[in-house]
Amino acid sequence: MQLYLPIADLPVNVLLVLAMGAAVGFVSGMFGVGGGFLMTPLLIFIGISPAVAVASVTSHMAASSFSGALSYWRRRAIDPLLAFVLLCGGIAGTGLGVWFFVLMRAVGQLDLVIAVSYVVLLTSVGGLMVYEGIRAIRRSNRGEVPLAGRSGNRNWLYALPFKVRFKRSKIYLSVLPVVAIGVLIGFIGAVMGVGGGFILVPMLIYLLRVPTSTVVGTSMVLTLVTMLIATVLHAATSHLVDAVLALILMIGGVTGAQFGARAGQRIRGEQLRLLLGLLVLAVGVRFAIELGIRPAELFTLRELSPS
Repeated sequence: MQLYLPIADLPVNVLLVLAMGAAVGFVSGMFGVGGGFLMTPLLIFIGISPAVAVASVTSHMAASSFSGALSYWRRRAIDPLLAFVLLCGGIAGTGLGVWFFVLMRAVGQLDLVIAVSYVVLLTSVGGLMVYEGIRAIRRSNRGEVPLAGRSGNRNWLYALPFKVRFKRSKIYLSVLPVVAIGVLIGFIGAVMGVGGGFILVPMLIYLLRVPTSTVVGTSMVLTLVTMLIATVLHAATSHLVDAVLALILMIGGVTGAQFGARAGQRIRGEQLRLLLGLLVLAVGVRFAIELGIRPAELFTLRELSPS
């Protein structure tokens, strides 16, 4: 069944897009990520322009994250104070990212920026996550217990001022690195159309030593709020949010996230990190292949806005 998308300016198969939304929503609920690192490339691969894909996927991620976050909140697997501090930086980073998005589109380099960002970010982060996941599984199989307190990262992170005790996560550290991480995740989410959970989750685990039990739900809260703000800002500034596409993705995403959240609770933490790393790495490699393929048309035409 074909449906015409007004902003994307092309017809799509409704069942295909609905299935894509459900599948990515399942991944979002299982791993605590927004799913944009999967959905945005998938939309680009079926012919939707990168700018429209990024702007429209933010609403899908917000819906998926709301459904998943609600499930984790009921399980008391969210650290409210940690989520609030992350949001302080995430909101600022989202605004900065939307400004950069509009600037790159104005100079005609947005598509290239999005493509290169995906290749660099996903392959590097995915590779590191796979490496750490394999090490964690090997330690677990040998019966070794990782000593988080011996990490060298604690020497400088825990020496920073403005310390706060995050009771649910059982950590005591400065809010400065937490806010900085929030800014980074918000900026990346607005520019690339990703929730940033695939970066946020390992950063919280390996840098801040947040327990895996609270990382996923807390990540979803940040994704929910930052993607809502990104959707509003993209719609108000670039007018690239395709409401029809976003609605189809949200319907599938909300359904899939509920099943994903339940599945994520049944998988061990080290296995969860390895699976997420493999998924991120696979998407990065796929994007690199697409970027290296010679296009059918070497030149494109772009309508300039009236001065």
